[in-house]
Amino acid sequence: MEISKRQEFILNTLIKEHIKTAQPISSGFLVEKYKLDISSATARNEMSELEELGYIYQPHTSAGRIPTAKAYNYYVQTSVLNKKPITNSFKILDQVFSDSEDGFKKTAKAIAEISKNAVFWAFHKNDLYYTGISNLFLQPEFRQSNVVCDVSIIIDRMEEIIADIFDDLNFGEDIFIGEKNPFGNFLSSVLLKYNYKNHSAVVGILGPLRMDYDKNLSLIRFLKNKIESK
Repeated sequence: MEISKRQEFILNTLIKEHIKTAQPISSGFLVEKYKLDISSATARNEMSELEELGYIYQPHTSAGRIPTAKAYNYYVQTSVLNKKPITNSFKILDQVFSDSEDGFKKTAKAIAEISKNAVFWAFHKNDLYYTGISNLFLQPEFRQSNVVCDVSIIIDRMEEIIADIFDDLNFGEDIFIGEKNPFGNFLSSVLLKYNYKNHSAVVGILGPLRMDYDKNLSLIRFLKNKIESK
């Protein structure tokens, strides 16, 4: 079932606010902040329908709504993939990037700093570097002890996971969200597989479902252009 233009606007706005705040978003908040020409009751009804369709959910009875993996997939497909990349804040990548393993590691650290997520770089199928892991544990949704354990297990298995998926990944950039993400259904990843100097490599940004897809895809595309220009 397709959602209406108004529902799409409400959903996309709710997603952007949740990405920024990590908090459930209420209908009243959206109506007031964005001066919507509908009542809070109308917005609440639209959000109830979006909830029935599986795009958002209410974590607590009195709380606002949070996007689901289905919502993020919809948002990426309709609002992110065809958007002009953000590049004006990536000057640091120009300064640190060089076509050497050391240069790639410095670039990975810079990407982790900009994205506030973790970054891995598999120079070969079994040659893995990663950085920014502490960024994952700083995410509000990853502070509970059981989730910390889940994230830790993924980090411990990262080399094994990448070895398993390496050959099956398509060349170019790709986004994996929730159940489609080989690193865990509570995470998302933005990956780039490329050929360089007669071998294949994979670089990726790993973060929560609430990651900034606009920024992270722009970072990966910026990196892709840098690699291809060498």
